[in-house]
Amino acid sequence: MEKYIIKGGTPLVGEVEIGGAKNAALAILAASIMTDETVLIENVPDVRDTNVMMQSMESIGAQIVKLDRHTYKINGSRIHNQVILNEGIKKIRASYYLIGALLGKYRNAEVPLPGGCNLGTRAIDQHIKGFRGLGATVNVRHGSVIAHAENLRGAHIFMDKVSVGATINVIMAAVMAEGRTVIENAAKEPHVVDLANFLNSMGANIKGAGTDVIRINGVPKLHKTEYTIIPDQIEAGTYLMAAAATQGDITVKNVIPKHLECIYAKLSEIGCQVQESDDEVRVVATGKLGNTQVKTLPYPGFPTDMQPQMTVILGMSQGISIVTESIFDNRFKYVDELARMGSDIKVEGNTAIITGVDRYTGAEIAAPDLRAGAALVIGALAAEGESVVTDVRYIQRGYEDFHLKLAKLGGQIELVDVPDENENNYTETSFGKVVS
Repeated sequence: MEKYIIKGGTPLVGEVEIGGAKNAALAILAASIMTDETVLIENVPDVRDTNVMMQSMESIGAQIVKLDRHTYKINGSRIHNQVILNEGIKKIRASYYLIGALLGKYRNAEVPLPGGCNLGTRAIDQHIKGFRGLGATVNVRHGSVIAHAENLRGAHIFMDKVSVGATINVIMAAVMAEGRTVIENAAKEPHVVDLANFLNSMGANIKGAGTDVIRINGVPKLHKTEYTIIPDQIEAGTYLMAAAATQGDITVKNVIPKHLECIYAKLSEIGCQVQESDDEVRVVATGKLGNTQVKTLPYPGFPTDMQPQMTVILGMSQGISIVTESIFDNRFKYVDELARMGSDIKVEGNTAIITGVDRYTGAEIAAPDLRAGAALVIGALAAEGESVVTDVRYIQRGYEDFHLKLAKLGGQIELVDVPDENENNYTETSFGKVVS
């Protein structure tokens, strides 16, 4: 079992290069099989979710050639069936993107229901509504979504609620449907725009991505392209939060500052200094930070994926803060782990009432999901003393070289691998050195 061993109390200082956006990459990888020609995709993050997605694509016949750690050639011309049987795909939420891609190209798809982090009920009813609106029959049987259509025809689809996943899926299903599709109340997140730009570079006709009305004119087929995935908004935001938590000074490079405004605006509000340039953002934290109120909202509001990181900071800030989670219904599970470090947070429904404490203290804590896991690591880096963070496999789903990048910023963090049967029987002769 892999764990992070962390010695906290050191401000993080320096620059960090941000990789490709995981959420954009998952959608774009799925869409890459919608042409029989070869596509080249650059800036693919090397994380568990993207690797599982590509393994699943290979399992049905897609040819994937790795040119370097972040660059791939993908050809979908030899896909031999539309049934995903790879067990690994059940572990990631974005498995459902293969439904839209396969249905859009082949008019058939059978994909296991998605897994990923347990953040409460995340129904796929809006996905199904969209597919059916385009003329597909959709059923859920034996743990899989089974979709089929003789023909897909453009339709006017109104999303009952803003859903990133459903917006992406309906876009993919509609790009080669007959006629015109209009998606209203569409999600506006940067990775929705990135997918639309990718598909347009393949010959699709999509307008309005980034607004709440997306218009798609179906085309007969898609063609080859070369495309670079946008930087990861959430990875960048996580390092900016780490600067605030540790009273540090971090510059995130290779970013689109516009995507980060909702994040660094809150950091500025509680007392951080923020500097922005063309492709980088710097956050400096000196002295005690203040309190605020945060409510997660669809883009361009404050992202739900940054809520745990913000809560960790507010737990060490002056006064009482309130964080309201409006996207998912089970996203405060990490609060019990943070309490081991001395936080004072009360959760009432989807609201956390946070009374700031002077400091956290080191403890053994477990990552309950991807973003909360990263937040707990930030808390451990700010804490007094040593912490052990377990279940880091969740964090590795979405952060490439997380501990290495943090160490480069001055964090005392190491990844250690301890056999499960001996996990309570290891000793340390010096920080980060594990011996049997």
